[in-house]
Amino acid sequence: MTAITQYLAATGFKEFRPKAALIDMDGTLYDSMPRHADAWMEMCRQAGLDAEHDEFFLHEGRTGAATIDILMRRTFGRPATDKEKKELYAIKSAAFAAMPPVDPMPGAARMLRTLADAGITRVLVTGSGQATLLNRLDSDFPGAFSPGLRITSADVSRGKPDPEPYLRAMSMAGVEPWQSIVIENAPLGVQSGVAAKAFTVAVTTGPIPREAFVEAGASLIMPSMPDFADLLPTIL
Repeated sequence: MTAITQYLAATGFKEFRPKAALIDMDGTLYDSMPRHADAWMEMCRQAGLDAEHDEFFLHEGRTGAATIDILMRRTFGRPATDKEKKELYAIKSAAFAAMPPVDPMPGAARMLRTLADAGITRVLVTGSGQATLLNRLDSDFPGAFSPGLRITSADVSRGKPDPEPYLRAMSMAGVEPWQSIVIENAPLGVQSGVAAKAFTVAVTTGPIPREAFVEAGASLIMPSMPDFADLLPTIL
């Protein structure tokens, strides 16, 4: 595949042999980003913070604390305190939890089955700490993610776009970057995977234009999760 050839040229690796898939959650496994954006806007309304609805699709992948800090600096010209980060994220989480349950992303279960059938280790790598969805993983995707192979916002000091989440995921899975596939839906997550030198797939499941994923350095850009699930056996 041309995408793999370009990946090897960009990284200097001699081969690409996937053994682990490092997978984002919101907008990748769940069609949850519109509701997250709604919940963030409700938090902003209550806190008097300046924001626009669709900007939260671009914040996706950051920790909640980092997103709140950006909003506080913009609105009030100062960083958020630790207390504010905790309290405001609790408001956002409660707003999300009060909404109707979101659906799994079409094609996600098929993607996970294909990976499992190929013997590919799956690691969840999310910037979220939203228990509403994290607690659903085992029922919605039975056996897809072992308990010791999950990274959330509580497990990193530097969230996406820093490479730390995906480097930690590689360490958990016992793989090298050239043995890793990152599956993302947001530019910050793509930047994180690329910085970790993984083969990084961007799936455009939201309103973010394709050009943003090109700029983020995605190895491969797919128009939907079902399309990626169709192509995945070829990559593996």
